Amino acid sequence: MNLISLRRSLFHSAARRLSSTVAASASSFSPSLSSAQEEEPVEKDDRIYLKRANSSTSLSSLTRDEESVTMPMSFMTGSVVGKRFYKEVTTRLADDGNGWTVMLDYRTLKTPSKRPLKLPNHALAKAIAAEWEYQQADGIRPFTMPLMKLACTALERVPLTRITIMENLLNKFHQDLVFCQSPGDTDINKGVQEKQVEKIGPILEWVQSKFGFKPKVFSTFFGCKQEDGLVKAVENVLKNTTDCELAAIDALAAASHSLVIPLAIFYERFGIKEAVELIRLEEDLQVDRWGLVEGGHDVDIADIRVQISSAFVFLRMSYR
Repeated sequence: MNLISLRRSLFHSAARRLSSTVAASASSFSPSLSSAQEEEPVEKDDRIYLKRANSSTSLSSLTRDEESVTMPMSFMTGSVVGKRFYKEVTTRLADDGNGWTVMLDYRTLKTPSKRPLKLPNHALAKAIAAEWEYQQADGIRPFTMPLMKLACTALERVPLTRITIMENLLNKFHQDLVFCQSPGDTDINKGVQEKQVEKIGPILEWVQSKFGFKPKVFSTFFGCKQEDGLVKAVENVLKNTTDCELAAIDALAAASHSLVIPLAIFYERFGIKEAVELIRLEEDLQVDRWGLVEGGHDVDIADIRVQISSAFVFLRMSYR
């Protein structure tokens, strides 16, 4: 009977999160690119590609681009892509002086599409280098490298699919998590509406003051069409972002089922802790009331913290 009560108690939280995902979205960390100039056959797609210099090239005349390492496409989704093959991780200014690169020993790190991993500043390059330094000898684990994955997304996916990413974000904006509120208290969702007014009310006021239009709230699975002026104002913000900024906003939106939360982070309205609290508002209320399910709630909490924190750090470090 206790389990049945727990399931019922989580209904409203699940319903609100479900309503925020009604619109189809292409938000994902997985790259949608297929290179037309693949140098390696398909069966080698899961292997780390090491480019070595021509044997006739003297060591003194060797350039960094002649010695490089390229991660396979499975890096973006795989669990382990190969054993650690390098000893030292360093950072260097790009050959053209515009950006920074990561070096694995003497090899320049490249993206899965064999593009140079050129980062906007030294801080972000050092952070990604730290992720590579953390890898153990028995295997390279992409799931422990969220900044590297976001960098690959910004360099490979965003330039080619920027319009599609923006369209998906704006389509989901009408079912934004922040705009979905409880219609009133029941035995199942007691206290939810009061907590929403306390925590989400100030964010709605911020949206109105920032963009000049009052957002509409709703209590259905299907959302509510927002004012055209509000949508246009948000669209203008997205148009003016850099590739790194848009990649971070897209990742934050995918994790939070909201575009308002990433925009509030983008404008430094709040940080990681406040974002996680908003995302988990109803579910945390139910956990407080009915208790935490080990192996379920605790894993969800850890996962959302990693997703929000990594995208937050990437966004902040991507500033030049």
